[in-house]
Amino acid sequence: MSQPHNPKATHNQRALKVMPLVQFGNVLELLPPGSFVTLDNHPRDLPPFQVLHCRGGRCWVRQQSWGQFVQWEVEHKRLKAA
Repeated sequence: MSQPHNPKATHNQRALKVMPLVQFGNVLELLPPGSFVTLDNHPRDLPPFQVLHCRGGRCWVRQQSWGQFVQWEVEHKRLKAA
């Protein structure tokens, strides 16, 4: 014998919803401070840059030969781990 229909019981149950597969084209690589990176068009004769920090889609990098106080701000999407 079947149970009588109870609208409150079905209302409290959650239905699973199938979502379409989304392409994540804007996921950025994790570049922790102290890691070394290259540019998207990095010359072969230039050593990798050292990451100082990244925030808001921008990273501050430096060359070790530049000294501590010279930094370059670069878009995060232009960098990849060396």
